[in-house]
Amino acid sequence: MIEVRNLTKRYGQHVAVNNISFTVEEGEIVGFLGPNGAGKTTTMNIITGFISATEGEAIINGCNILDEPEKAKRNIGYMPDNPPIYGDMLVTEYLNFVCDIKGVRQAGRKKMLTDIMDAVKITDMQKRLVGNLSKGYRQRVGLAQALVGFPKVLILDEPTVGLDPKQIIEMRDVIKRLGKKHTIMLSSHILSEVSAVCDRVMIINKGNIVASDSPEKLSSSLTQGRKMQVRVKGGKHDIKTALDSVSMFRDIAFIGSREAGTCDFELQGDEAVDIREAIFTCLAKNNLPILMMKSSDLTLEEIFLQVTTGEGSVK
Repeated sequence: MIEVRNLTKRYGQHVAVNNISFTVEEGEIVGFLGPNGAGKTTTMNIITGFISATEGEAIINGCNILDEPEKAKRNIGYMPDNPPIYGDMLVTEYLNFVCDIKGVRQAGRKKMLTDIMDAVKITDMQKRLVGNLSKGYRQRVGLAQALVGFPKVLILDEPTVGLDPKQIIEMRDVIKRLGKKHTIMLSSHILSEVSAVCDRVMIINKGNIVASDSPEKLSSSLTQGRKMQVRVKGGKHDIKTALDSVSMFRDIAFIGSREAGTCDFELQGDEAVDIREAIFTCLAKNNLPILMMKSSDLTLEEIFLQVTTGEGSVK
């Protein structure tokens, strides 16, 4: 549904986006993450046709955004980080104004707007001035304008920015429902929300895509035996004493007792060090049976920090 090929954007000597390529399949919800200045918004602006690329191309539902801009944009609903809403209009007036701009015909317009307002839960606000709405409802109105014309692709840039926790949860639920009918690409700094909503995560850093996969697969590929959970038969003191004797274990944390006569520990080694063999050797030497050993999943925050501050990339 979205295909980006060898996309590059330069501002003088500064390379904002560096020869990136990726696809977003129909029906996917993809989180687009990166530090400030990494190239997220620039990439989104190119995909939506707000700015042109220096090199490469963006294809939306088979249409090149540069060669066939009108045809491509009919497939796109865009919600920028500051939605273009007008405070002196009623909600229905504003959405009809957006319909006029997008060339939506009068026939069927009323039902379409009713369905959109119902989808984003602003039906009760339709006769209110946009300027009198709370931040959360203004964000929903911004999302509603992106849905006008029922585009196949939604590009959402920081859709939960400035919202309180309750509003964030409500917006997350709205986006998840929309994902059943639309292909969605969204950026956010709230990584827990991305993890909860998105099927796949792409991380951009210094203009390059440094990771692209589901959070679960990224965690697995980055952990690689470096962070492990173990369940050991024995007393807490004896197990901790044995583990403390191994300098390779950087962090050792007792995380509870799930079975009678056992203790669960989480252990972490230095980056790129596989500690599984050392765990087995240490506990076997001390006659402490291992009943369970598994990799500890990295949080999305840990994945983000590792791929944006460490060396190398994960594809």
